[in-house]
Amino acid sequence: MGSGAAKSVRRRALSVMTAGLLAAGTLAAVQGTGGAVEPSASPAPGRADAGAALACGDGSYHAEAIRNGGTWTARRGGSTVYTGNSMRDAMQAAVNSLTPNRGVKERVVVRGSGSISAGTRVSLPSNTAIDVCGTIDVTGSGSGDQAPIYARGASNIEVGHLTLTGSPLYGIFMRNVSDVVLGQIDMRLSSGLGIRIDNHGNRAERSRNIRIDSAYVSGASNHAVETYGVDGLTVGTVTARNVGYSGLLLNDTVNATVTRVDAENTATGTGYAAFRMANRNGRVGDSYPTNIRVGEVIARGGGRGVFCVSESGGAVIDRVTLTNNGNNAVLIENCYNVTLAAQSGTVSGGGEVRLAARGDMPGNRDITLQNLTLTNTSLRESPCGTNITYRNLVLNNTSRSTC
Repeated sequence: MGSGAAKSVRRRALSVMTAGLLAAGTLAAVQGTGGAVEPSASPAPGRADAGAALACGDGSYHAEAIRNGGTWTARRGGSTVYTGNSMRDAMQAAVNSLTPNRGVKERVVVRGSGSISAGTRVSLPSNTAIDVCGTIDVTGSGSGDQAPIYARGASNIEVGHLTLTGSPLYGIFMRNVSDVVLGQIDMRLSSGLGIRIDNHGNRAERSRNIRIDSAYVSGASNHAVETYGVDGLTVGTVTARNVGYSGLLLNDTVNATVTRVDAENTATGTGYAAFRMANRNGRVGDSYPTNIRVGEVIARGGGRGVFCVSESGGAVIDRVTLTNNGNNAVLIENCYNVTLAAQSGTVSGGGEVRLAARGDMPGNRDITLQNLTLTNTSLRESPCGTNITYRNLVLNNTSRSTC
């Protein structure tokens, strides 16, 4: 760990900290062809009426892929555009049958379950919605950015429902996209990464306006959900179970609102965490205004619970429940303007709560830990940061070594 951090400035006066909520962005309903009206986008994450959303396949659509016995058929209206035994080819044919160069969203419904090779993808162009009413089992192997659901350089994309099993490279992969809605996503995997949305095709332009209502990911060998280079992210709930790396990893992402991260046995034996912010996450220009807002992080077992690293910050986490985490229950390392437990939190057992720094970047600054009950663990700050505030802490059988 690096030394030479400026002498910390302690604020002892009580203050009130308010974490405003970003309004969840909503996408307008679009008109279908033939006089039909496309169903409106799913309710915003965290709303009590989220259960009132349409069931998979309900509402109007423009093309469909249906399995009957061992045969897949794709149709648009009265025209059959594919017949065969390939789920992937039927899905792609249905997508390709939509109006070329369309200016409004058109919808495909997939009815039936089947397998798709890990070395292939179903590509979604702009103004496309897809509802997969069945299970895609990903088999075999592949390389690169293959995914059963894939989009690149596209806008106005919606995946209403998706259930995935098997071993994909990525379950959903989207690069340099905008105005994306992922509705009810369920991935019970044996390997791979669940959802990745990035801007690595052109890093000068961020992916924008991404919404994930609910993502359940188990068994991934990599991350459950990862973003990199996103501006405007709204997440309802990420549920991660027995995932190799992070439950939710935000890299170089700004203007994000997350309702809940719920992780169990995630990132065991790694440097990742149930919730991790890295690579200047939350940095706007050269500063760190509060723009990352997280309602709740729950982490049981596994590796770290909450981890902020590599010049990230601008974050408020309202509530934490961290239980028997390995490594560090909390690690804040070279981060700026971070508030942990703005409302309440508990850390029980497991690894220590640690404020640390590497010597190759500025140390921690403007960090607040408050409203926390720490039980059977330790609290340690080394080296000293700048303007570090500890307030309303209850320590039960917990050592403290802070500046």
